[in-house]
Amino acid sequence: MKTKMLILTALFAALTAVGAFIKIPFLYSAITLQFFFTALAGVLLGAKYGALSQLVYVALGLLGLPIFTSGGGFGYFLYPTCGFLIGLIPAAWVIGKLTAGSRTLWRILLASLAGLAVLYLVGLPYMAFILNVYMGKGLSTWAVFMAGMIPFLPGDMVKILVVGILSPKLLPHVKTQAAATENPS
Repeated sequence: MKTKMLILTALFAALTAVGAFIKIPFLYSAITLQFFFTALAGVLLGAKYGALSQLVYVALGLLGLPIFTSGGGFGYFLYPTCGFLIGLIPAAWVIGKLTAGSRTLWRILLASLAGLAVLYLVGLPYMAFILNVYMGKGLSTWAVFMAGMIPFLPGDMVKILVVGILSPKLLPHVKTQAAATENPS
């Protein structure tokens, strides 16, 4: 079972990379499918392997593989969106933890919403820091919210809804024991 979970972990790292290239460019960021695959990883793989899949994705990108929306490499730490990449890791973990006991539609939707909140809690302050301190933009809090969150929320809600619809259909095919391993009853 561990081998299967590691293969699925690698698969979701790769899917998140693919999700970075399905993008609509925006001012400082882009609308992508990265969070979609992160949420699916959390639900289908559980907290441990879901977060590991995102850690692998982020680590590979920071090590230089051009798998982020604008490439990759250690210098990506200076991009305003790097905090969102880092936030994928705890977002997947939270989603996996919250869906471990039950994977009903409402549980998946609420867990994905909580994971999205974690993503923004990590990504927005990082974006504000890079834009205002490193780049000297002097943006207000509202301007940062407009640059990094508000325009993305409608698409995020659609992604969460699709995750909620797809996950119960995919779970029987994944047949993961990650949730049982992490939360033995």
